[in-house]
Formats: sequence, C-alpha cells, structure tokens
Amino acid sequence: MHPREVNEAFFRLPTLDLAQRLLGKELTLNGVGGYIVEVEAYIGPHDRAAHSYGGRRTPRTEVMFGPPGRAYVYVIHGHHCLNVVSGEEGAPEAILVRALEPTRGIKQMIERRGRTDHLTDGPGKLCQALGITRQHNGWDLLTSPLRISDGMTVETVAVGTRIGIDYAGEARDYPWRFWIDGNPHVSRPRRALRTFRLG
Repeated sequence: MHPREVNEAFFRLPTLDLAQRLLGKELTLNGVGGYIVEVEAYIGPHDRAAHSYGGRRTPRTEVMFGPPGRAYVYVIHGHHCLNVVSGEEGAPEAILVRALEPTRGIKQMIERRGRTDHLTDGPGKLCQALGITRQHNGWDLLTSPLRISDGMTVETVAVGTRIGIDYAGEARDYPWRFWIDGNPHVSRPRRALRTFRLG
C-alpha cells in the first residue's frame, strides 16, 4: 500500500512511484503555491539525462546524495528549477516539478511574474511565481517554509517522455514524465503514451 499522506515514508517511495504520487500534492513557499500537476523523474547514475549520471558528485548535486524529501534547486538558462530529492541516501535521484495549478497567493504570483496568465505552467515560471531560488536548496520539504503537503485527489495520470533532453541518447525515450490528464496548467500538452487511474 502506497502512503497517501505526505510524511517521511512518502518521500521514501521508489522514485517513479513518488513522481506519480506527487501529482495533486500542494507545494507552497510561505503560503504561496499550488497543486503539482506535472513532474519528471530523473534516476541517476544510469540515467543520461540526470545531473548525477555516472555518479557525478559536485557541490551542485551534493543534496541529491542526501536523504529524500529535500529540495534540489538549480539554475539553467537563467531560470531556477525545483526538484524533490528521492531514492535512498547515496542514490542520487530526483523529481523535477514542472507545473502547478495555482491555489494560494495568486496576487503575489502576478506581481512576481509581471503577468496574469501562465503563472506556473513551467519549471522556471513556478519558481519565479513562488520566489524559489538557490537559497532554498537543501530545504526539508516536510518542515521548512518550502513544503509539500496533502492536496487534491487525482484520478487519471498521463505518461510520456521527458522534455528538453535530446542530448541524452536512449534516456530521452524513457516514459518518466507524468501529468494530471486534462489539466490546463500542464507546461506542454502532448499526446500521452498511455494513461492510468491512480489508485
């Protein structure tokens, strides 16, 4: 039985299971946030798309080698991206949070984003909207102001390949992207390889 409640055991689920279970959970920073509607799993060191591919251990990736349930925040092309550290300690795996459905602090999101639409439908957008930066790297997602908590019930999950990893050889075809089927806040709607009911 998979834990439904967000607690320490929840974050210790196998990475692909945890990625699916993150859908519908609420991500907030100081009360601003929304429901997670899209994620991607990265399972290093055998995943060529993962920052930890080949066991790469650097100051940037160090948090991935620690306990699950921590925030891994990095910068790419000038944008911050938030990942949930997963896997056992010493197994550098993580789940990228790609999109949220805004629920709390929408006025602050609009001020930070400088627009009223497309507030959180992308990993960089949601970090800007919530104010997530490298300062939050390593924060405990259970006990810190940056936290993941119980949210809404999810019925149907769509499965597809990850986005923006054309460099990653065979790993670009791994079906490790999950999103809430039909949700309008998903970053890039695509035809799903399959859908299933999240029991």
